[in-house]
Order: sequence, then structure tokens, then C-alpha cells
Amino acid sequence: MKKGANWWDQLGKPQYGGELKIRLMQNIANFDPYFSEHLTQVYSAWMERMHSEDWTLNPDIFDFRIVSPSQYLKGLLIESWEFTDPSTYVVHVRRGIHWQNIPPVNGREFTADDVAYHFHRLYGLGSGFTKPAPYHGTVTNFKYLESVTATNKYTVVFKWKNPNPPFIIETMITNHSPALAIEAREAIEKWGDVSDWHHAIGTGPFILENFIPNDSVTLVKNPNYWGHDERYQQNKLPYIDRIKLVIIPNAAEALEMMRVGKIDVMDGINFEQAQSIQKTNPEILQIPIPLSTASIDPRVDKAPFNDIRVRKAMQMAIDLPAIAKSYYGGRIKPYPASITSNNMKGWGFPYPDWPQDLKDEYAYNPEAAKKLLVEAGYPNGFKTNIIVESGSDLELLQIVKSYFAHIGIDMEIRTMESAAWVAFVEAGHKHDQLAQRASSSLGRVHEPLRQLTRFQTGFSTNQIMVSDPVYDNFYTKAMASTTVDEEKKVMKDANEYVARQHFVISLLEPTQYSLHQPWLKGYNGQFGSVCGLGASPQSLSFYLSRFWIDQKLKKSMGY
Repeated sequence: MKKGANWWDQLGKPQYGGELKIRLMQNIANFDPYFSEHLTQVYSAWMERMHSEDWTLNPDIFDFRIVSPSQYLKGLLIESWEFTDPSTYVVHVRRGIHWQNIPPVNGREFTADDVAYHFHRLYGLGSGFTKPAPYHGTVTNFKYLESVTATNKYTVVFKWKNPNPPFIIETMITNHSPALAIEAREAIEKWGDVSDWHHAIGTGPFILENFIPNDSVTLVKNPNYWGHDERYQQNKLPYIDRIKLVIIPNAAEALEMMRVGKIDVMDGINFEQAQSIQKTNPEILQIPIPLSTASIDPRVDKAPFNDIRVRKAMQMAIDLPAIAKSYYGGRIKPYPASITSNNMKGWGFPYPDWPQDLKDEYAYNPEAAKKLLVEAGYPNGFKTNIIVESGSDLELLQIVKSYFAHIGIDMEIRTMESAAWVAFVEAGHKHDQLAQRASSSLGRVHEPLRQLTRFQTGFSTNQIMVSDPVYDNFYTKAMASTTVDEEKKVMKDANEYVARQHFVISLLEPTQYSLHQPWLKGYNGQFGSVCGLGASPQSLSFYLSRFWIDQKLKKSMGY
């Protein structure tokens, strides 16, 4: 690199114009962050959050494919933040931001009142709202938020019940929930909510132009967007004129469109698919994306799964090393997991550190598994079913089904679309056997405190219905931690406890791939596990506005 040059100069000079086509795995369930934090949604394409990733940070230091530590985040809708005391978090809104020029907001300036209104609505703290939004993964942490007050046009004060800056930083800054995208007050007051796509209004770089259910979402450039490129500060954003999110649930169909240049970027590609693309289209670029660990989630409050011997037997029935070698082509480690991903170094309890007695409980041992079932009162096994969210790996589940059959467990696989799955399993708790979601319960890359809420008593996404005071106390301890090292110790203990209790049956932590055409520039896998186009994209507007298309290269390749 030349003296005085920036690392991003190697990417080429950004260009304006063009259309970017992105594969979206599932239909859009809702367009309002109040209702749909756990459903597929794209409202973060036109709404923005207070914080964002540091676009100037070299990917060699941190590439944002997993959850971003707070030291790598910057203000987006806000310029700065500070603590005036251990329980008071103050943010300063960026001046000169305007809402999109759409009625009833009509391009007015974004102010501190907008920030306060969003948090009042989401967590029932004022502005006429008295109850938090339903089924939100963020509610547990934010229940300690006491008040949100706009003290002037550009200042917002967050008062917390717990004087704990590390907890507040994790909740306010590193929280990657797309629900923190801020909606327009006038839209809520006029229509009651913004679930209908026709009511989409934000501060972001793109305007929602059209939505065709089960087909596509079309976004167009916001001509009055406030932002500039941090790498090229003279450049007004966005670069791309038009974004089309094409809804293609079938991976084979999406890959074929990728091969012929009708899709520019897609994620959720498994090892075999990536190999196939490499053979037929070596020009298509591939980026490995670390994922959460696949798991089988039993209802631990109901028989037979309320017996830990049954859960242990199910774990010991599965040959994880064989699956790693045959199904994943030897490209992944044959390790089970607990709550925290091995990719979050220092924050969990990685399998190599497990004591031997615990490793033995996860080793393939069908004879020991059968013995455990006999002890639990199931000498002939039992029949069960698993409710699977569409987008889960059905081929892998067939392998698991065959392993279970060897110890007498007959598992029927039932699939549901994402919205129906959430309503039936996560919100309604109507299933009484096994469940699996495309995003797993194990190997999480969320913020540590948010990971701990996964199995908390009464927590909205605790679909396996754990109610364990020992586990619940880990969250209390973590919240009371005053140093990062203390919090890491709590996370290690919580991970070991979950592994020993076998709350869920661990499969493996796969690597998937994100594919993109060579003419898409600035992309480094940001649509992988964090942006998650298959599930809950948190930073769509931020990244989409900063990517560009090398139209000369695209044309030279015949597209």
C-alpha cells in the first residue's frame, strides 16, 4: 500500500447508478418494528438506528460477520453518547437529518423527540404507550429502562434502574436487533401502525416503492438522503439507484439465477452448493459465514423431554463426527456447542475446554442411549414430531431422524412457514414435542446478555419452556457485573450449565457461504449472519447505501 493511502483504495473508486438484485429467502411478514422483531422483515432498508458499524475499519481487524463489539461501532442517527452517571445514558442526535419527503411527515427534521417516541412505543414508557411490544427479544434487557426523555431538540436522556454502564452499553449500543430501527411518529398517529408497506417512511437512503407478496420488494434512491460516505466524505449516499429484493425460497432456483447474472448477491449457501458454483461459475465470489449451531429443541416442561435422561439419550444417539465428515465434507469441526458461538472468543465455553465427563455425554454411544431410555421408562422408545421452520436444513434432519430411529425414537418432520412457526411455536407455545428454527438456540453470536435470555423463565423466545432458577440467576449475575472479565466468567458458567442440563440437543456449527457477483463492490459478507437476509437484516440501509456496482466490469462480462 502506498504511503498515505487508505486500505479501501484497493477496492476501486465508487460509482453511482445501477440496480442491485438480492435474493431474499422468505416472504415479508410485517413492515413495523413494533410487531415483527422475530419475523422476516426489511424495514431496516428505509428506517435507521442510532448506531452503526465503522465503515472505515479494515476487515482484517473486524469484518462484521458476527456481532460487533462496541469499540467498533459509531453513531448513525446520533453523533455521540456519554454517561453522566452510571445509570444515565445520554445521546446527542445528529443535526441535519430529515425524514423522507412522504406524507404525513413531509421531510421534516429528525429530532430527539423521534428517538424518545420510538422507545416509548416499543417498551411502553410514555407517549400514550403503557405496555412493551409483544414477542421482542429486546424486552428483557430493556425492562430495566426507566425513562426516555428528550431534554432538548437534539438530546435524549435514558435513565436506567440499574447503575451498570457495561450492561447499558451492551443493550443500547451493541444490540443488533432490527427492532431498534426508528419509525415516524406521524405515520403511527395517522394509521395506528406501519404494518402496511404503503405506510413505510424512514430517514434512510432508500424509499420503499413496491412490494409484491412472495415475489419482490423494490426500493429506490432517496434523493434527499442526509448521509455521506465515511471513506469518501465528499460523496453523497447512496451510490445505487435501485434495490430489488427478490423472494426466492428455493435455493436451486436462486442459484440458477445467480449463475446467469440475474441475482447479484445471496447468502445461506451450503458447502455442496458452494462447490457446485465454484465448478460452473468460478468468477462468482464466495465468502464463508460463521453460523449458529443447529439444534433440536425439546419441550423440557413436558414428557418425555422433561426427563434429562431422555435428552441425554437423544444427544448420544447422534454421531456428530460422522456428520461433520460426510454431510459437511470435513470442512467443519465435529464439536457440539452450548449457548455461545466458538467464534466469539473469550465469551463462552468452547468444546475443547469441556471436561472429559461432559464430552462423554455428547459422544456417539447408541447402546448407552438405549440404556438411558430404559431407565427413563421408554424401553421401546417413543413417537414424536418436530415442528420445523421453513429454511431449516431438512436433509440434515433426515439424517438425525435415522439416528433417532436406531434407538427407537420415531420422529416425524413437519414444516411451517416462518410466520406460522413463530405464532405456533414461539408466541403461542402450542407445540408439545420438538421444534427447530433456521436460526438456532445454540452457538449464538448475539450480545452476551441477549444470549442469556434465550432460556430464561417466561422469555418470549424460550420456546422449549425452560424454567430453572439456577439458570435464571446467571442473567442476574451478568447484569450485576461491573467488569468485562466478570461478565465473561458468568457466560462461561452459564454455558457449562446448559451443556450439562442438555436443554437442547446440539448438532454442529456449520459454515455457510455468501455469494456475490464480481461487479458488486464494497461487499465483505455483511449479508451473512449479522444482516441475515434469510431472517432479520439489521443494517440493510447502512450497507446498501455504501455498496456500488462496477458497471463497466458488469458490461464487459456480458451483463
